[in-house]
Parts: sequence; C-alpha cells; structure tokens
Amino acid sequence: MTNNIGNLSKIDRALPVGSGNKKLVDTLCRPLRDLRISVTDRCNFRCVYCMPKAHFGTGHQFVSHEKLLSFEEIARTVKVFANLGVEKLRITGGEPLIRRDIEKLISQLSPIKGIRDICMTTNGSLLTPAKANALKESGLSRITVSLDALDDALFTSLTDVNIKLDRVLAGIENALAAGLSPVKVNMVVIKDTNESEILKLFRRFRGSPVIPRFIEFMDVGNCNGWATDKVVTATEIIEIIQSEFPLEPLAPSYSGEVASRWSHIDGSGEIGVIASVSEPFCGSCNRARLSAEGQLYTCLFSTQGHDLRAWVRAHNSDEALAGYITGIWHHREDRYSETRGLGTRVQPKIEMSYIGG
Repeated sequence: MTNNIGNLSKIDRALPVGSGNKKLVDTLCRPLRDLRISVTDRCNFRCVYCMPKAHFGTGHQFVSHEKLLSFEEIARTVKVFANLGVEKLRITGGEPLIRRDIEKLISQLSPIKGIRDICMTTNGSLLTPAKANALKESGLSRITVSLDALDDALFTSLTDVNIKLDRVLAGIENALAAGLSPVKVNMVVIKDTNESEILKLFRRFRGSPVIPRFIEFMDVGNCNGWATDKVVTATEIIEIIQSEFPLEPLAPSYSGEVASRWSHIDGSGEIGVIASVSEPFCGSCNRARLSAEGQLYTCLFSTQGHDLRAWVRAHNSDEALAGYITGIWHHREDRYSETRGLGTRVQPKIEMSYIGG
C-alpha cells in the first residue's frame, strides 16, 4: 500500500484498514446494500429544489473532467463495494445522460459478481429511443424519471429551462419500449406549488406499467429554500388521492425500501410515497453515495465526504480500499431525518446535484 493519499482528513487516516466481509454493518447495525453513483454534477434542468439558477447559473464552477472518476475507476470501486455486500446500483447525477457514452459504464458494471440490479434516475429529456435501447442492451435494469408537473407552464417554471414537457413524456415512452421496466416517475411535492399535479400524475399513469411516486419536499443541500410549511406530508398526499381513487397498502418489496407502496383497489396499478420528513426511515437505510469526483457520502444530508478517488489514484490494492470503506461504514451513525428539528445545530449540507437523490 502506498502512502501518498493526498488531502485525506485526520479522521479518514484514523479509520481501520482490513479485509471486507459480507456482513458489513454500521453502528446502528444497518447493512451496506445499495450504492448510488453520481456520474456528473451537471444538469440541463435548473429545478428549484435542486439546482436553482440563483446558485447554479452563469459562472457556477462545475467539476472539471479530470477530477471526475473515469468509468474504469468507477467499475473498480464498484467491484470492491460488491465484495462488501452491495447488490444494487443506482446511476444518478446531476443528469446522468449528460455523461458521454454512459451506456459503456453500464456495460462495465453489469457483469460484476454480486450486482443484481442496476437502475438510473434521469429527467428523461435526453432519453431518445436509441439511448434507451443502448442502456437496456448494456445491462441497465430499469429507469426512474423525475417529473414534477404535467401542466406545461408549471413544468417550465419548476425546471426553469426552455425544454418542453413533451420531451420528458417521450422519454418515458422510450424507456417502456426498450423494456426498462418498471418505469417509475418521481414527483417532489411542494406546498402551494404543485399539489394540484398529484391527481393529474395519478390519472395520467393509472392502468399503465408506470409507477408514480410522490416525494415529500426535503431539505437536501443549502439553496432550495426548504421550510417545514412547504412540506406536503405522505398522509396528505394519500388523502388527496383517496378523495378520488381508493387505495390499499402493499407490503414492501424488499428490506430497506424507501417508498411505502399502495395499490389501486380496482387493480389498475400502484403508487409509491416517500416520507423522509414526516415518517423517517433512517433505521433501515442501507445506502451509500459516491459523488462524480469520488467522494463517499454515508447520508443524503451529509456535510462532508471521504475521498475514495485519492485511494484509487494512489494505486492502493483492492484489499486496502475495501478496508478503508469498511472503516467508514463501521463508524457510520447518520440518522439526520430522525433528528431533524430536535435543536441540533445544522451544518451546511452537500448539494443534491453532487450526490444524486
């Protein structure tokens, strides 16, 4: 093992190094099972809750190409994570389809032993038929599309760019045609902004293979103007839908699933609701996040990461890298959503565009 690790913090240097194991758990006995990989911090949208133009407009400095993890570096890192128990990957951004030849990365990840599911979250605007088919052929399992409004004017207001809603709707159809199923559509619900779109989204995809998911507005990052009175709770979302369409709860599909599942009583499909604010699920969180520049974050609301890029580029062995990750996870005690509002001092958080949702 070489020692030229660069700018690692004293905390990072103190973490133990050892071989990985299939039962890696943190201080709260939560296993490491999911890895979310941001491949770029860039996006062609400027959504108000993620990349508002006031902070990400002209002059904003994005990560330079040489600082991004290469596809080969990502694949090597994923192999180490898979040996530590990771089974599921989610490719995110920014907007992951901005990363050139992203399907080549998928083709490097899909054969890795232990990885059973690779999915992607995208805004759908760049999901052409050719791109959707290439992603499917490379080994992508399924896709989630972010869509916060079906009203054209509201969609433009929320995304704050001159990209038509029809491009996103076409992207959803292209994903379905390519077999990237189930396709899920995520709506972040913000009070006094897009509650009127909840039933529209439900009606639009009722009876189709698409699963709408409604997400409580979260205080990710520092610049989205979040406040508790802007949160439409999961209970309120269900009540809005139940006013027109009866629902019944479904059991989780797997341990640690973030969305509560609800079935249409008439059998015409299902929806999901993600209640990070009103009903935190920190106790079952098994997700780690890898930023585009190789920082490992153990929580969506993290204040700092751990520099895996330095370890990879210092030509350390896979065993040493596994030991470093093991030490980080063993020390993990994040449960921000459970302690939110309890009077603890809130530190500046990493922006969502750097580590994905």
